[in-house]
Amino acid sequence: MFRTRFAPSPTGPLHLGHAFSAWCAHDAARAAGGEFLLRIDDLDQSRARTHWEQQIYEDLTWLGITWDGPVRRQSDHLDDYAEALRKLEARGLTYACACSRRDIEQAADAPQEGVPTFGPDGRIYPGTCRTLALPQTDAHCIRLDMAKACTVGLPKSFHETGQSRHGTHALEAQTLLRSVGDVVLARRSMAAAYHLAVVLDDSQTQISHVIRGKDLFDATPIHVLLQSLLGLSTPEYHHHDLVRDDAGKRLAKRDDARAIAKYRADGLTPQDLRTMVGL
Repeated sequence: MFRTRFAPSPTGPLHLGHAFSAWCAHDAARAAGGEFLLRIDDLDQSRARTHWEQQIYEDLTWLGITWDGPVRRQSDHLDDYAEALRKLEARGLTYACACSRRDIEQAADAPQEGVPTFGPDGRIYPGTCRTLALPQTDAHCIRLDMAKACTVGLPKSFHETGQSRHGTHALEAQTLLRSVGDVVLARRSMAAAYHLAVVLDDSQTQISHVIRGKDLFDATPIHVLLQSLLGLSTPEYHHHDLVRDDAGKRLAKRDDARAIAKYRADGLTPQDLRTMVGL
């Protein structure tokens, strides 16, 4: 069965870009006679707010978007993320990292010429703690040892149906080591970070098609690798174009001028917004 999802974080108002992404997934599911699920990505409890979650429901309903089954909250599945981390740790594929963002910035002050310094997980980690054997506790973040992971579980490729990247994309260990590095799987005092959580969430809800913005395309090799390491199936991926402001910048939650609630308050209709984003 065709099953996809929309997974906003309750850390601010939904904006026009969120509406576009939700419509892309919702419309595809309805056209295929499949299911559209709603997930609340609220792992970061320091930023998640109940009133933002409630507004997500209100905004989506106003946009004409309906979802199938109960809403899934990441905060209800912390034990699942912890179990996945234990499995990876038992195979020697993770390590604890005590570095702060400042430590990583300082270590990257003199990058090698031609070597990328940023990847889909932000600043590419220089591997400072990889050989220190620090205890894997809440006091440290947990990283994937990318070299070991690629050795034991790197798939050959994944398939993409988005227009700008349509086709089969090969996965190469050297590319992941060079341009991604040892990504964070769990942050301090958090059960999981984005990459691990999204892979488990999609698997447990049997998502067949992941439809999301193309800003996440470069993170897909990480997700496909984790799926392989955890023995999970890989869904079909579709990365759509992004809604940008007049200066060409991708919309962010701080861009209140594009908030769905503001358009609604100004008297626009959902069809007006669909026309604005080209649907």
